[in-house]
Amino acid sequence: MTDDRLGVESRPFRAVHPLALAYGGFGAILLLSIAIVALLGSSVRVAPVLRLAIQPPTKTVIATPRAWVPSPAQAALPPITAPVHAGNALVADPALIEANENGPLPRIAADGRTPMQAYAAPVADGGKPRIAIVIAGLGISAKATTAALASLPSQVTLAFAPSGTDVQHWVSDARGRGHEVLLEVPMEPFDFPDSDPGPHTLRAGVAETANTEKLVWALTRATGYTGITNLAGGRLLSDPDSLSPVLTFIARRGLLFYDNGQAQHSVSSDVAGRTGTAIAQATATIDAVQTPEEIDRQLSALETEARAHGFASGTGSLYPVTLQRVSQWAQGLSGRGFVLVPVSSIVAAKK
Repeated sequence: MTDDRLGVESRPFRAVHPLALAYGGFGAILLLSIAIVALLGSSVRVAPVLRLAIQPPTKTVIATPRAWVPSPAQAALPPITAPVHAGNALVADPALIEANENGPLPRIAADGRTPMQAYAAPVADGGKPRIAIVIAGLGISAKATTAALASLPSQVTLAFAPSGTDVQHWVSDARGRGHEVLLEVPMEPFDFPDSDPGPHTLRAGVAETANTEKLVWALTRATGYTGITNLAGGRLLSDPDSLSPVLTFIARRGLLFYDNGQAQHSVSSDVAGRTGTAIAQATATIDAVQTPEEIDRQLSALETEARAHGFASGTGSLYPVTLQRVSQWAQGLSGRGFVLVPVSSIVAAKK
């Protein structure tokens, strides 16, 4: 059959099979997908992937609030040949010193005087209940130590870390301002070595000579202190067999031991009784929660305890809020019927 208008042969119209339409549509979609992939990349990555460069983990030492940090070694103190004073306060007396290769080691004088007595700050309590506050951690940070010396009342006892640089300078400064001084000796905590107070830590379960050597090292860093207190120490203070030689050595040197009260299972009081060691024990950590409200609450609790027993003591650290609240609290203490005293006065009150 010929179509006269076109001059070509005309064929009858045939319907397209549905399957052919399906194949055709699929092919078109496939061609379109190939074109998109060519332009934009693989269709499998439908979202960007974030890749982080992760450094390998390093060993972390979890320590007490005042973790030991290596510092330049302090040179051994020179021999003491004559009494040394800072202001009106005695800082060193040859009669109270035994020569040691590490430095001046405290001892009981031939006339029976002890360092605890000779270096104690004076007290005039007027018969009022006594409260002792010990602020620890001094001598590591010059800025924080300077702030404490500038703001705290002279009746507050200050504990210095023997591992700090120029410990004697800070102790002499504190004594010249009227403060009584302790050395804060690192002792083994329960989670040692995860919490590591440093290489001179007194350990539980070691030979007596090992702890004695470390204790002598600490005691020869400065002169002018009445005794020692513990940095950490949960494990050592709960082990009477390990603690007994330490407190015996302290007693024979005429020093006191101040238990800062942070070791829940401390047997220091019992051991001190057996070894004849002068001891005072804190009943509260005043800044375990570092807010003005909680510190004030702890200080008020010390007043209640002192009213009931005649004396009380608490421990704090070099937090700015602690320095501020203790200074503020002390201003009105006498008017409330109490007296702020050094730790040696609490030892005397226990007798």
